[in-house]
Amino acid sequence: MRDVYKYSKGWFVKQLRDHGILVHPQYKSHLGNYKESELRNLYYKYVEKETFDSEQK
Repeated sequence: MRDVYKYSKGWFVKQLRDHGILVHPQYKSHLGNYKESELRNLYYKYVEKETFDSEQK
């Protein structure tokens, strides 16, 4: 399996897919079509928030 550099575009896509986000939640298009910065924003909006919320409970 190919190693993916942490915080690269591929890493963000992999993390989002691992958390069940397969397409962009708003535009319903493939994650690979977006820039790294857009993927980073999605990651922090959905994955980090979800992790933070679950730790607070």
